[in-house]
Amino acid sequence: MILIVSYDLKASMDYTAFYEALKRQGTSSWSHYLSSTWLLSTIRTPKEVVEAVKPLMGPSDFILVGQFGTDGYFGWLPPAAWEWLKQESQSSLASLAMLAALAGKSAEQHE
Repeated sequence: MILIVSYDLKASMDYTAFYEALKRQGTSSWSHYLSSTWLLSTIRTPKEVVEAVKPLMGPSDFILVGQFGTDGYFGWLPPAAWEWLKQESQSSLASLAMLAALAGKSAEQHE
């Protein structure tokens, strides 16, 4: 799945640990073409991502994490960003199809 992470970092502190932790949340890969927004290809939930990075944020900082759809988006980004989205969206769809097929097989085996 692809998660979109957007944040507003307001404290005067070194956020290196925050950025490194955020990168690690992308279990497959990540994309960062907008200054306060990341896309993560991950198996983690939005809640898990927030819980992993929140301790590295300042008290007046904000973060929002949600699932990014494989369609219904539009924007102006470098070609490499669009290629990443295309590749990771296809990987996410393939994983979902495989899980659905396995679920179908399991259901048939238990009948």
